[in-house]
Amino acid sequence: MTQQDRDIVITEVALRDGSHAISHQYTTEQVINVTKALDEANVPYIEVSHGDGLAGSSLQYGLSLTNEMELIEAAVSVCKQSKIGVLLLPGIGTIKDLNEAANLGVRMARIATHVTEADVSAQHIARAKELGLVTVGFLMMSHMAPVKTLVEQAKLMESYGADTVYVVDSAGAMLPYQVKERIQALKQTLGINIGFHGHNNLSLAMANTLAAIEEGATWIDGSVRCLGAGAGNTQTEVLVSVMDRLKIKTGIDVYKMMDLAENIVAPILNAPQEINRDSLVLGYAGVYSSFLLHARRAAQRFGLDSRDILVELGERKVVGGQEDMIVDIAAEIASKRSKVASS
Repeated sequence: MTQQDRDIVITEVALRDGSHAISHQYTTEQVINVTKALDEANVPYIEVSHGDGLAGSSLQYGLSLTNEMELIEAAVSVCKQSKIGVLLLPGIGTIKDLNEAANLGVRMARIATHVTEADVSAQHIARAKELGLVTVGFLMMSHMAPVKTLVEQAKLMESYGADTVYVVDSAGAMLPYQVKERIQALKQTLGINIGFHGHNNLSLAMANTLAAIEEGATWIDGSVRCLGAGAGNTQTEVLVSVMDRLKIKTGIDVYKMMDLAENIVAPILNAPQEINRDSLVLGYAGVYSSFLLHARRAAQRFGLDSRDILVELGERKVVGGQEDMIVDIAAEIASKRSKVASS
């Protein structure tokens, strides 16, 4: 089945967003096994990279067990029909990283910025187009901007050459009506594909994904077993089952997705993806989902409740890329409490 024959084009993000859930400890063998199974299930695009995109492996964002270029090369080598994609955040990943990934056989690049900072994506989107890649603009934390601003930023990405622009609910904070109004506004304004990427921190990933599809989004992200930051993403094997029930064509084999989720991906998880108090606070406070593990570590270090750290991050409107502030804020909270206790 070609891309044109699908009503919905699904990108599997377990090997990128899911990296957050296992502290970026993917092995080459795991990536090969998951990719082969996804390829056999006819998933069109599979995203592979550090959770924070190309070159994300660092003390600030979390060190990868395996060099991501090795993982990308391994994934490409076992694909017979699926295409491998990467995520790049300008300021973390560079044009050099994008070139290297393309040389390894990557066929899609998703250029991600904060929802109000699309202007930093111009050269990266342009280069991805020059390399002949399917090029996606990825507007993270889309809940933090008014609809009008989101449209303006999406139009910038379209003008730079993006084939598709995504509404990205990085915090899992959106409600279905908010997804609908954003997708509807982009659909009325842009001449390119509209996509949606959800997180499940408020247990709304599937509902929000369906709302996006109802309003005309045709590029949708999913993650097997919900494997992703926070409480995870829209669960791919469930999504394709729902699409099948709705007679919406994805081209993906439902049974094979069920089997790979159960037999290959589930054993990788340290614990099942679930909505616990920390991930719930992410959605409640509107905080970037990848902050969860960092907040837990800071809370343990300073003897705090991680929820207090996450709520404070939300009040300060901290965005992706500012992970280094988590420790500073935790230290500040602990210091204030110590002063109060001693007074």
